Amino acid sequence: MGVIAVPYFIGAAMPGLVTPQPCLELSPPLPEGSPQQRMAVLYRYLADRVAAETRPVVFAGDCLAAIGVLAGLQRAGIDPTLIWFDAHGDFHTWQTTRSGFLGGMPLAMIVGRGEQTIVEGVGLAPLDERRVILVGARDLDPGEDEAVAASALTVLSTVDVNRRAWPPGALHVHVDLDVVDPREMPAHNYPAPGGPSLRDMQAVLAHLAATSRVAAVSFSTWNPALPGADRAAAAAASLAAAIRGGGSDG
Repeated sequence: MGVIAVPYFIGAAMPGLVTPQPCLELSPPLPEGSPQQRMAVLYRYLADRVAAETRPVVFAGDCLAAIGVLAGLQRAGIDPTLIWFDAHGDFHTWQTTRSGFLGGMPLAMIVGRGEQTIVEGVGLAPLDERRVILVGARDLDPGEDEAVAASALTVLSTVDVNRRAWPPGALHVHVDLDVVDPREMPAHNYPAPGGPSLRDMQAVLAHLAATSRVAAVSFSTWNPALPGADRAAAAAASLAAAIRGGGSDG
């Protein structure tokens, strides 16, 4: 499982990101334009890299990078079930968002809802909602909560993961690190109290690794400019080590 670093947040460079080494850092030339246009180019580069790797582990500044990871898996002929760990739903569309924050939309984008500029730009075929498991979400906004409840997503707590029988085939495990209790995973822009402990999350990821079905892992990271970034980097490295212990049958 090689590490790929994508040190960008909503299409803007994010200096100071510390990731497990060795790693390949992507820094392609990006066009002027909207954040969506810039991310479509950035994550097309990421998709190309993922397609050429075996079981990559991606560290990126936002959850939108998962779109590029999934597109890369599809290019490699892999149609995974997506397991999405996040304190938030990331299931907003333009109809539900109050802030217009693109970082609150990626899971909706992935299943074909709402904003599709990045999805179309990287060539991702949207996933069937029945192939998506949202884990650990505890801070959903009004409107977003209704959208999740009415969707075909499977919604689990982290304690349910180790009891779950997954659909056959490969898994893409995406972890927004804010899913972990912020007392142990600081330096996040939108911390949500509660959540699993670092030790519990390590156990969950080790359990998934032991299935030998993890085709790719993506981490949405902490903010390197916030207090506690060094603690967050060390905690994230421990989670990466936990899930890199397994293989994949693709």
